[in-house]
Amino acid sequence: MQTIDKAPLARERAEAFRTTFRAIRDQVRRMMVGQEDVIDGVLTALMAGGHVLLEGVPGLGKTMLVNSISRAVDLPFSRIQFTPDMMPADIIGTTMLTEADGGGHELTFQQGPIVANLVLADEINRATPKTQSALLEVMQERQVTVGRRTIRMPEPFCVMATQNPVDQEGTYPLPEAQLDRFLFKLLVGYPTEAEYHAIIDRTTGGDPVAIDPVTDAAALCALRDVVRQVPVPQVAKSYAIRLVMATQPGSAYAPESVTHGVALGASPRGVQGLILAAKVQCLLDNRFAVSCDDIAAIARPVLRHRVLVNYQAMARGDGTEQLIDDILRTVSRPVIPA
Repeated sequence: MQTIDKAPLARERAEAFRTTFRAIRDQVRRMMVGQEDVIDGVLTALMAGGHVLLEGVPGLGKTMLVNSISRAVDLPFSRIQFTPDMMPADIIGTTMLTEADGGGHELTFQQGPIVANLVLADEINRATPKTQSALLEVMQERQVTVGRRTIRMPEPFCVMATQNPVDQEGTYPLPEAQLDRFLFKLLVGYPTEAEYHAIIDRTTGGDPVAIDPVTDAAALCALRDVVRQVPVPQVAKSYAIRLVMATQPGSAYAPESVTHGVALGASPRGVQGLILAAKVQCLLDNRFAVSCDDIAAIARPVLRHRVLVNYQAMARGDGTEQLIDDILRTVSRPVIPA
C-alpha cells in the first residue's frame, strides 16, 4: 500500500498524492462504468476531508461507488438505510439492558453504525428531520454525544449520502443546516449507450470484479495533510470570496438574477469548501499553488446545494445551476498585483 510521510509540502509528497489518487480511481473504475466526474468528485471530497451528497435516480450505482471506494482504501465501511420509522438512536447508538456474564442484567452502551471511517447514508431524505439531525454534530465535529458520553469518530471520517431527486412521496427535504455540511453535491446521470454495454458485461458475467486495497487510513490522513499544505495566493482567496458573496442577495458582487431570485446564499463554509476542493484540483494538475481556474472548476458542486432559490425564480424557471452560471459569468477575477 502507498504510504506518505507527514512533512512540509514538497514535490515528492505531491507526486505521491497524485499516484495514490489515481490508484484509488483505477480500482474504483474496475467496478464503476462511466461517471468519471462523479468518481473524481467523491474522491476529491474524501481527500479534502469533506462529506458528499450524491443525487440521482435509483439504480445508477451510487451505493456501489461508495462501497468500491471503501474497498480500495481499506477503510471500515458502514451503511445506514434511512427509512421514515428510523430514530436517532438507530444511528448514533443507545443504552440497552443486556444479560451480564455472572447472571443478572446490566446497562451497556451499544454504539450505532455511524462509528466508522466511511459511512453511506443511503436515501437520507427518507428519514424524518428528527433523525436527520443526528448527523449534524458528527458531520461538523467528528463526534457524537449520547447522554454524558462523547464518542470521537475514527479518522479519516467521511459521510457519503444519497438521495432520489424524483420520488417525493415519503421523503423529507434536508434542512439547510445539514446541506451546508456537505462539501459537494454531485449529480449522477444516466449512462451512455456504450456504457450500458460495459455495465452488462461486468454485472451479468460469471467472473466477479475484484477491487484491491491500494492505501489505508493512516496514508489517507497523510494525503489530507498534503492538501492542507497547498498554498493559496491572495488572488485566488479573493475570487473564492467574491463567488460566495455573489450568491448572497444584495451583495456587491451579486448579479441581478441572484438579487431577485435567491432566498438564501452560501455561508462561510462555502468559501472553505471552494478553497479545500481547489487545493485537490491544483495537486492533480501538477501545480503547487491554487489558481482562480481551480476555484471556478469546482464552484458548481460546492455551491449548488448552498443556494436556495425563491418562488419568483421558480416561476421563471430559473434553477440553481443557471444562477451559478450567471455568477461565474459576471463575477470578475481579481487583478494580480504588479
